[in-house]
Amino acid sequence: MFKNYLKMAYRNLMRHKVFSLINVSGLALGMTCSILILLWVKDEMSTNRFHADIDNLYRVMEVQSYPGADDLTTDANPGPLAEALEQELPEVKHAVRSTTWEWKQLFAYNDKVLKVSGRYTDPEFFEIFSFPLLQGNAAQVLKQPNSVVISETVANQFFDSPEAAMGKMFKIDNSKSYKVTGVMQDVPKNSTLRFDYVMPLEDWINSPGGSWLKDWGNNGIRTYLQLQPGTDIAAFNEKIKPIVKKHNEKSNIDLFVQPISDMYLYGEFRNGSQVGSGNIEDVRLFSVVAVFILIIACINFMNLATARSAKRAKEVGVRKAIGANKSALIYQFMTESVLVAFLALFVSVNLAGILLPHFNELTGKFISIDLSDPMLLLLLLGVAVLTGLLSGSYPAFFLSSFDPAVVLKGTAKLSKRVSVFRKGLVVFQFMLSALLIISTLVVYLQLHYIRTKNIGLDRENLMYVPLEGELQSRYEVVKRELEAIPGIMSVSSANQNPMMVGNSTGSVEWKGKDPNASILFSVMTVDYDFLETMGITLKEGRDFSKQFGTDTAAFLVNNEAARLMQLQQPVGESLELWESVKGPVIGVMNDFHSTSMHIAMQPLILVLRPEEENTMFARIAPGSTTAAVAAVEQVVKRHNPAFPFEYHFLDEDFEKMYKSEAVMGQLTTYFAGVAIFISCLGLFGLALFTAEQRTKEIGIRKVLGASITSIVYMLSKDFLRLVLIANLIALPLSWYLMDSWLSDYAFRTELSWWIFAAAFLSTIVIAMLTLSFHAVKTAINNPVTSLRTE
Repeated sequence: MFKNYLKMAYRNLMRHKVFSLINVSGLALGMTCSILILLWVKDEMSTNRFHADIDNLYRVMEVQSYPGADDLTTDANPGPLAEALEQELPEVKHAVRSTTWEWKQLFAYNDKVLKVSGRYTDPEFFEIFSFPLLQGNAAQVLKQPNSVVISETVANQFFDSPEAAMGKMFKIDNSKSYKVTGVMQDVPKNSTLRFDYVMPLEDWINSPGGSWLKDWGNNGIRTYLQLQPGTDIAAFNEKIKPIVKKHNEKSNIDLFVQPISDMYLYGEFRNGSQVGSGNIEDVRLFSVVAVFILIIACINFMNLATARSAKRAKEVGVRKAIGANKSALIYQFMTESVLVAFLALFVSVNLAGILLPHFNELTGKFISIDLSDPMLLLLLLGVAVLTGLLSGSYPAFFLSSFDPAVVLKGTAKLSKRVSVFRKGLVVFQFMLSALLIISTLVVYLQLHYIRTKNIGLDRENLMYVPLEGELQSRYEVVKRELEAIPGIMSVSSANQNPMMVGNSTGSVEWKGKDPNASILFSVMTVDYDFLETMGITLKEGRDFSKQFGTDTAAFLVNNEAARLMQLQQPVGESLELWESVKGPVIGVMNDFHSTSMHIAMQPLILVLRPEEENTMFARIAPGSTTAAVAAVEQVVKRHNPAFPFEYHFLDEDFEKMYKSEAVMGQLTTYFAGVAIFISCLGLFGLALFTAEQRTKEIGIRKVLGASITSIVYMLSKDFLRLVLIANLIALPLSWYLMDSWLSDYAFRTELSWWIFAAAFLSTIVIAMLTLSFHAVKTAINNPVTSLRTE
């Protein structure tokens, strides 16, 4: 029986090749987009979930409370916290610390020298996390000082094999010697913890400048917990909450834990609570887009199947007259739709394979279509079956319900309800298309706003070099030599990227401060000429100057800091920072964006500390980039020959900050284009069928003197009316959704009326162009030929 259904389905597809091609093409495009999105979603959802004991792994989060201001949530903790948790809370099986950032250091073995990024961690790191070791014992590899575990890639770069790396001695940063005690598999791409080496954290704590990690008042380390199975997390959060205050009475910190499995997707917090934004928002958004595109493709099938129902009415009548029951007809029509879906799946899998390299390049992923993966195969088959059932369900039940007595007499007519349903599908289809067009425009405009907004500093032609090795001690000499190079306008240094300031403190005092107020200030330490090099302007006062020896105990503040401190005349006011540095405010800077535009302007304090800086900045004259970079390289290599020359540009960092928005904008553009194309494909099919049905009517109208324009209008007006209704529904809905999306930005573009007008006109014009092809072709046909048509 099923074999017969397949035969009949195949014959019906071959009999109506144009409509079959429209259906297969529409479904294939929709399924291709959906498959790519689902693969991306699957990859996003798998992040960090490869650890064997993932259900018991957590990271420690802290909430810093500031009266009169929003609470700050961070995963940076005090250094002594891990040991205290292991000792005081029996639920904690292991507590492991790790540096909050990747530490890039110079590895040297014989004549081979490479920069490698890694972390400092506690010895139990490889016991709680599933980063498999190819060589070495997980419980022992980090037990001894000056030991290092390297990745398989690093081992192969320096030695013939992981086995050959064991026991070898690396020279680190041209000063420290470390022994290879283990080789690990390369960290999976779907891990948020990235590193190519691991060293004992105690080595860093015991090094010069690492003693601050022993203090409960400093936050700068991540703490990961392996809890006992079955731990009640709500109860545990109550127990862990006051731990820091217990050891530091001045602390304003409450603790809680977050599952490692959630920290990538659910990484956004406000006022101590997790919010539904961040990576999970992108996953939800594109999952909805995938469903929308699939629905748009399915609507084409439904519309064409119901529109052509009169053509198949006699077939249904004859089959019912010879004994076929309703369920048998439903099975037949469902078989046809599922067959179309599987044909579309075959096309879409091959198309997705062709597009996947570009998709990976765009998203920064390493996704592949591995048909030997049973989960992926099940997912693809599920998409095909779901698409077939969804697209074929209504036509199957509708066609199988025909009365054989009526259809065999030739008096069957489509009910008004069916016509309304089909029109409703067209409206829904174009509503989704209009929604995607508006979303594309808004995302593009927000990205354009970000890229063109004056951020308060000049990020163009601004080069920076890490102050490592001998560069830090020879910085003043290097600076003078660089300033003498033609094309280099100014040179300065700082302890961090001015667009990504991560250091902050609440320990700031000033005259007239409310004793109950606690404001979190961002803090940067800088060198002379920092404002000039960055292109930051002063609102009042002066910059740091070597002519004033007391400037090492002076401050520059931005306008936002002065506003929050409620200083009427900030220049000359005295500040006290960290209970140790006291001095006057000598200048007020105009605000510049020291963080992402998702965040409101932050109060910022600059402190003069040339000896503490780790990054050197050079302002290059426009048009002199190539020559200036080569000159800087010569100077740096001469003073720091043991280290390879490394440099970056600030505008490249700016682009990286908003890469997710750029990717989202491109993907939305592509998906909106596909959605519009599929919608137009369906409209094209309906227009073709309508023109075919009204051939005689058009012939009579032409004989009676109707113009081509009037006939085109007659054939198009009903469809254009549906597109108009779709836009009227889409406009308010899209405004609500896009306004909600933009609310995640402290600095955002405006939802201007012309955005919605442009989307409205676009859908109307696209629909008219699609309809006009067949309308004009039909209108210019010879009426004699039309009247002969049966």
